[in-house]
Amino acid sequence: MNNSSNITPSAMTRMIIEGIQERKGRKITLVDLSQIESSGVSNFIICEGTSSMQVAAIADSVRDYLLEHARIKPYNYDGYQNSQWIVVDYGDTLVHVFLPNERERYNLEELWNDAKITEIPDLD
Repeated sequence: MNNSSNITPSAMTRMIIEGIQERKGRKITLVDLSQIESSGVSNFIICEGTSSMQVAAIADSVRDYLLEHARIKPYNYDGYQNSQWIVVDYGDTLVHVFLPNERERYNLEELWNDAKITEIPDLD
């Protein structure tokens, strides 16, 4: 039940970032995959939390923020079992919330280094 047709991709990205920042998610990175044919999605939004509790809180915040502000529900989400890496699927956009060591291990930014990558400064 994702009714995102009435919201622009940039507005959705902004809301996801705000949801992440609301729970003090850090090192937010936007990975624009729209020009890469082999990618199944247009965008990754990657961030990290300092504990598994914070990782889950950030993912919850993104889901709550989009539901409250745009009435958008994710198609799916996974990773809450251990909350080291949670992915929230909004169709064309995947939100990845990592613990720092898991983010380093999977290194999605390096895996997709031919994409346009934008770093969002942390709020301090």
